[in-house]
Amino acid sequence: MQKEIIVIIGGPGTGKSTLIDGLVEKGHCCYPEISREVTLEAKKQGIDQLFLEKPLLFSEMLLEGRKKQFENASKEPHKVVFIDRGIPDVLAYMHYIGDTYPDSFDAACKEHLYSKIFLLPPWEEIYTSDEARYENFEQAQIIYNHLVDTYQKYGYNLIEVPKDTVENRIQYILERI
Repeated sequence: MQKEIIVIIGGPGTGKSTLIDGLVEKGHCCYPEISREVTLEAKKQGIDQLFLEKPLLFSEMLLEGRKKQFENASKEPHKVVFIDRGIPDVLAYMHYIGDTYPDSFDAACKEHLYSKIFLLPPWEEIYTSDEARYENFEQAQIIYNHLVDTYQKYGYNLIEVPKDTVENRIQYILERI
């Protein structure tokens, strides 16, 4: 049985977590986005926005968490596992802020290969910001471009999911697995 580890990517506020929640409701094995966990843990320690204040530390924590998600997904008994954001997202965000990172980040992208990447485009009508999502819509569009560039650099063919209802977007994804 060939294991498929599928990542859903997109800039902030494109509906990734909503799709993951919908896939979970349909009985699919899914791993949630972990950046909010990292951000909330930092807030408990008095750092309001870890990504803004200590971007390398934040990115290192995300990288480790996403590597662990990949390893756990590869051990799942399910044939298909969906993950909200992948390892190359970490690099894309570092590119977005113009920061450098160790070679180990690049190595992690090359060592942990996903089966398929579904890309959610910027969608202003559903975009909202909150205490963990500080970017405005224009910044979200720039992040989207960095995501596309970064994933393509690692040889991924990105499958763009049309803007539609959650149900139709899920159906679109499931039909392409």
